[in-house]
Amino acid sequence: MKKLIREFMMDCPMCDKVHMIKEYEDITTDIIKDEAITYKEKYYYCENASDEENIFVDGELLNENLLNGRNEYRKKHVLLTSYEIADIRKEYGLSQVDFARLLGWGDVTIARYETKAIQDEPYDMILRQVRDDACFAAELLQKNIDKFTDEKVKKIKINIEAKALNEEEPKKRESLKKMYTKFTSLSIFNGFKLLDFNKLEAAVSYIAKRVPNLYKVKLMKMLWYTDMLNYREQNSSMTGLVYKHEPMGALPIGHYEMLALPNIKVEEIDSYDYTSYKIQSSDNVNCNILSDNEKAILDKVIKKFKNYTSKEIVEYMHQETAYTKTVSGEVIPYSFSKELKRF
Repeated sequence: MKKLIREFMMDCPMCDKVHMIKEYEDITTDIIKDEAITYKEKYYYCENASDEENIFVDGELLNENLLNGRNEYRKKHVLLTSYEIADIRKEYGLSQVDFARLLGWGDVTIARYETKAIQDEPYDMILRQVRDDACFAAELLQKNIDKFTDEKVKKIKINIEAKALNEEEPKKRESLKKMYTKFTSLSIFNGFKLLDFNKLEAAVSYIAKRVPNLYKVKLMKMLWYTDMLNYREQNSSMTGLVYKHEPMGALPIGHYEMLALPNIKVEEIDSYDYTSYKIQSSDNVNCNILSDNEKAILDKVIKKFKNYTSKEIVEYMHQETAYTKTVSGEVIPYSFSKELKRF
């Protein structure tokens, strides 16, 4: 169906006058690689010209139409579109020539795929693998390293490493999420909030920035108090964590997986027979996602426990009703927030 896109002044090549031109979009069908492909086509309309000559396109619009047609062909055959190919290249921070060289292809190959040419399936599979696996891109760089200067190799490696980290984040989040498959509904056990990775990472970083020498055991207790206080004051937990009664006090389910999250910065310190985990603030976390009320609750917890040792906060937590009235391995409901000791 014909659709008016815009009207603008133009020196019209059809009537040789400067006047208002209309740009339309319509559905058309063309033969691409021996197949009839239907796609959206744009054109200009001159109301002064005869019916046979009142529709025209310039070079830019012609290229856009050709690209639209080829991308519809790609979609039909489950191939990456030109825009998707460009997005992969940009994710690695590469020019068209450098991306082609990384892949071991001719210098103009990517430029052609992003404009006019349609890639064959084997090429498409390689592009998808580079999109989905930064390690594969690293292998290609090593294979084609002689095509780049030392400075450019260094820059490409940085971009590959950054992409690898971005790929790891959802995998590590998924690992923790699997621990919470029994808690995918709002309940008294998650504080009527589903697990919120962003709030969790922000809360950890907020605490770590204000508490020196913060180690795992102390952090876990401070998170429990944070969630309990938030539930008591706001009727929901802050992070959606579910806590169990354990010998060292309340511990969130998946506490080891939690420390593996990319945006929780942990320093492992090995002693003779023990590894401790020191928590640090992360520059990658935006603590501004925390509301003023949430920051106020975190500040209360920090003020109370900042100077406690891990042993002292464990002993303090062991006196809570939430601990004395539950047994080892039992999930601690947030209803115990009403019986928290005074801050």
